[in-house]
Amino acid sequence: MAAKAIMLQGTGSDVGKTVLVAGLCRVAKKRGLKVRPFKPQNMSNNAAVANIPGDKLGGEIGRAQWLQAIACGVAPTVHMNPVLLKPQTDIGAQVVVQGKVFGEARARDYQALKARLMDAVLDSWAKVAEGADLVIVEGAGSPAEINLRSRDIANMGFATRANVPVILVGDIDRGGVIASVAGTHLILPEEDRRMIVGYLINKFRGDVSLFDDGIKAIENFTGWRCFGVVPWLKAAARLPSEDSVVLERLASGEKRALKVAVPMLSRIANFDDLDPLKAEPQVEVVFVPPGQHLPEDAGLVIIPGSKSTIGDLLRFRENGWDRDLVAHRKRGGHVVGICGGFQMLGRVVRDPDGIEGSATETEGLGLLDVETVMQPEKTVRNVSARSVQFDLPLQGYEIHLGRTTGPDTLRPSAVINGADDGAVSADGKVSGSYLHGLFSADAFRAKFLENLGVNSGGIDYRAEVERALDEIAAELETHLDCDAIFGLAR
Repeated sequence: MAAKAIMLQGTGSDVGKTVLVAGLCRVAKKRGLKVRPFKPQNMSNNAAVANIPGDKLGGEIGRAQWLQAIACGVAPTVHMNPVLLKPQTDIGAQVVVQGKVFGEARARDYQALKARLMDAVLDSWAKVAEGADLVIVEGAGSPAEINLRSRDIANMGFATRANVPVILVGDIDRGGVIASVAGTHLILPEEDRRMIVGYLINKFRGDVSLFDDGIKAIENFTGWRCFGVVPWLKAAARLPSEDSVVLERLASGEKRALKVAVPMLSRIANFDDLDPLKAEPQVEVVFVPPGQHLPEDAGLVIIPGSKSTIGDLLRFRENGWDRDLVAHRKRGGHVVGICGGFQMLGRVVRDPDGIEGSATETEGLGLLDVETVMQPEKTVRNVSARSVQFDLPLQGYEIHLGRTTGPDTLRPSAVINGADDGAVSADGKVSGSYLHGLFSADAFRAKFLENLGVNSGGIDYRAEVERALDEIAAELETHLDCDAIFGLAR
């Protein structure tokens, strides 16, 4: 018997679909259902490493589906997000299909490519549904983008092909939610409109009963039923963030013992590496937007991953962050570079094959005596590792192009799968590593902070994520008609 399915689509981007799908997955799991997440197409540079059935190596999926798999209590596979777009420029992206790099595409070229990708989407869909009771699908963007409908694989294009009923999600926090739901109903073609079985309202602050008249108004315009009004989910802040749109809301934090400054690179990737530090009660993580200086009172600067190392390095200088970093070092501050950030800390970054773009070489920040050469073969794998400085276990993953060599690599920051990784400066205050997720290792994070004169809160980060998912599931059980939602799955 095939798995039943239900799909959440939004009236726009960033309406909270990812968290709602994760929460509903956890609700279904608590009810004893074998539930799986699925997102046909995702666009994000926050990627995770997932299993490729029958392949020893891993593949890339959106971090959201990795989180949703945790909510289901299962290991993530590449089929949960068969098409992943990783933006590299303003008009182009790397296309990852079923975990592997498929190629590069400009936005216009990608529209023509979609018809070929639908086969991969439907193949992965069948694989995810095998052995499951329920699949909860997340759309991308909005079904109201009718100018893209003819080649759509992410929203109604998928829903109609796979015959999956749709619940529309409206975000009341951004305003205009009645118009966004009613407007979606108005402009959808009849074939797509028939797929929608109802809607829900997300991110409500205050007395939910104040929106009763709003529900009546939407029903009058659309005839759709309301499955509930979800309050602002505070626990969502303790979950890994998927999209860089949230960075605008993370530009400042509450003052604490240690300020960690993180420059907001234009192609920032895997910035959820910072989430375990954000969870620490004595740590203030400040994402610094372009045009602002790195704060002088920061004790630590972390340069995060990047989907375009050379491009982001050039913009790093344009913002004057290179000068800020030199001043930070003179004050005795510490610096950590992760993946692309590690590459930037070296003397030079070379891209002889033009993998990342037209610029083939640029001077690095010079804080580590290493150099990086980009290579066509991408490293994608989950790993076990150890911190060299503290001799403590680490766990995480690698997603990167390039090989980094040089004198400072003789002082590795970690050992990954038995091989030295990263580099450390002679004074020990600058380090880099290709390991994503290093701060999620609780014992290492505590020792790392202690070395900076800060006491850790003793947080079990993974347990915090699990608790947050449980809290969100409880809220959804209270405020949504989950019986009706699951009952309409087919």
